[in-house]
Amino acid sequence: MDASPIRYPWAEPPATGAVTEVAEGLLWARLPLPMKLDHVNVYILDEGDGWAVVDTGLDWKKGRAAWEALLSGPLAGKPVRRVLVTHHHPDHVGLAGWFQAQGAELLMPRTGWLLARMLTLDVQEAWPAESLAFYRAAGMRADLLETRQTERPFNFADCVAPMPVGFTRLVEGQTLTLGGRDWTVRMGAGHAPEHATLWRGDIVLGGDQLLPTISPNIGVYPTEPEADPLSDWLEACTRLAPFATDAQLVLPGHKLPFTGLPARMRQLEDNHHGALKRLRAHLREPRTAGECFPAIFKREIGDGEYGLALVEALAHCLHLWHRGEAIRTTDDGVWRFRMAR
Repeated sequence: MDASPIRYPWAEPPATGAVTEVAEGLLWARLPLPMKLDHVNVYILDEGDGWAVVDTGLDWKKGRAAWEALLSGPLAGKPVRRVLVTHHHPDHVGLAGWFQAQGAELLMPRTGWLLARMLTLDVQEAWPAESLAFYRAAGMRADLLETRQTERPFNFADCVAPMPVGFTRLVEGQTLTLGGRDWTVRMGAGHAPEHATLWRGDIVLGGDQLLPTISPNIGVYPTEPEADPLSDWLEACTRLAPFATDAQLVLPGHKLPFTGLPARMRQLEDNHHGALKRLRAHLREPRTAGECFPAIFKREIGDGEYGLALVEALAHCLHLWHRGEAIRTTDDGVWRFRMAR
């Protein structure tokens, strides 16, 4: 039995346009997302003459409307002066540029800013040949691959506001004053190349690095087709674990705030170790990443989840390959993995 059970101080999130005060001067708001994971949490800190915002949601009609309701409601009377973005994914950085255009300072990890700005400027009207070859190599289902050859791909610019040139860099170990209190920046990794988490004695702003009930996606993409983000993830779990205590209130990017961080961090790490153990048995025969879903996820994967599942399955296969545990062969442009012994 786990000695540090995970608990949820609030049973329900705030309604759209409303806030919940989770600590003095620290507000929690929730924004809608147009996907299966239908929300993202943002946090707003009172800085006296203005607000500091942590993460922003997507740039889309309902996201802007939710912010307008917040700015004209519970945040009325003071401007947003600083925006801190934990990592570069669209549901976190989407409206950063919108706030910057209104005079806010943007703070985020350098790698995250470079990726976000590059991706917003790299608009593709058709899937590049290199990307299609990558997904074919990973073992994407033939019908889905065929559809991709005729459809317009997702572009960051579809849901991320244009990002001005300037930003302020967040770095590992720095002390950042936010909302009148000092926080220590600790960088996570794996889910994103650099992911800022903020720690003070009793509260952790965890973004997607420290989620309850769900595990963040660990994926490999065409931009770095032989990456090993799972090693980065496991290393980050080990490195951050000593700073976790049962008393800390963790404010995550999705789902509900929680306590019991040491137990949750063990779960997040053990989840992947368990998947790797099952994958090792599954790879007694050569398999594509797309053929490894049953071993890794232990459930049916629908079309709406397929893309994220494929890049995560590939991350696990490549992790074993990088460790020398698995062999990768290429046949007709398709990668197949099997255990080396």
